Amino acid sequence: MSPSAARATESATTAASNAFVSAHKDQAIALGERLAELVSDPDAFIVATRAGLAELADPAVVDGIHSVTPGLGTVLGVRLPLLEATHKQLRRATKHASTAHILDVTDRLLREEAADVRWFGMWNLERLLATDPERTWQLMRRAAREAGEWISVDTLAHPYGAGILREPRRWVELEQLVFSPSRWERRLVGSTIATLPHVKLAGARDREAVASGLDLIGQLIGDSEPDVQKALSWALRNLAELDSESVVSFLETETVTARATDDGARAWVIRDSLSKISADAAERLRARLEGVRRRPGAPSTSRAAAAAAQFASSGAVPRPVENPVEG
Repeated sequence: MSPSAARATESATTAASNAFVSAHKDQAIALGERLAELVSDPDAFIVATRAGLAELADPAVVDGIHSVTPGLGTVLGVRLPLLEATHKQLRRATKHASTAHILDVTDRLLREEAADVRWFGMWNLERLLATDPERTWQLMRRAAREAGEWISVDTLAHPYGAGILREPRRWVELEQLVFSPSRWERRLVGSTIATLPHVKLAGARDREAVASGLDLIGQLIGDSEPDVQKALSWALRNLAELDSESVVSFLETETVTARATDDGARAWVIRDSLSKISADAAERLRARLEGVRRRPGAPSTSRAAAAAAQFASSGAVPRPVENPVEG
């Protein structure tokens, strides 16, 4: 396809998407209002959610989202602006609703088969952290364990970041996940750090958050999984906007390691992080990494992977701390 044909196709696709959203916006808002009336009855709420979102679904979305999200599974295909319109109305109409009721319906939403219904539920988590953090963390842990693709992981990242900022001792949650055998839980570490600067809570842009984030990235860099690598470079780019000096120092240290050990996974993360630091520093680091490339099948070289291997050889398995803010 020629560039002009590609642009024309993209323009037509965008126009069709906008038209679909415009035609269904009132229906989405009405669904949010209807769900608010059912929030005290989880069974009825779930039935109405399934039916209402299915009516808002656009079949054209399904193939497209599967093409960029391998392993996604069942998805209704609700366009994001419509899902957001429904949720915004639900949240507005349940502003004074019982926390217990919101927790119960969120628990049910997170158990649904359709991915977009689960995402709809995940959007309640940050709200719930303010009023019942312990039960909410239990839901968040379960959702992280069950996540099997990057959209769910990155959707969870925002409430994880909010939870950490509300109770800094929750950093232990991420410290445990660096040892997880699941690449999606390890990705959640990087995604949460990347999201922190965008959480509207005190401390989101402080040097302490940068330092804690760099420490965890330092444990995971060298991970062989591309999904983890992408989250780590995303996190480094965002942290560089808060504290470029610390990030450049971190990248310089990791570049020395990558060069000395011919570590292509580590080098990939460094290269993908360079767009947010000074041009001079980026050029210098890129030159040092010349020729260091990822190799298919190469094992993880991260500190976390080495520690996990030691745990495994000794028969010990690191487990998440269930209530790190208690006692």
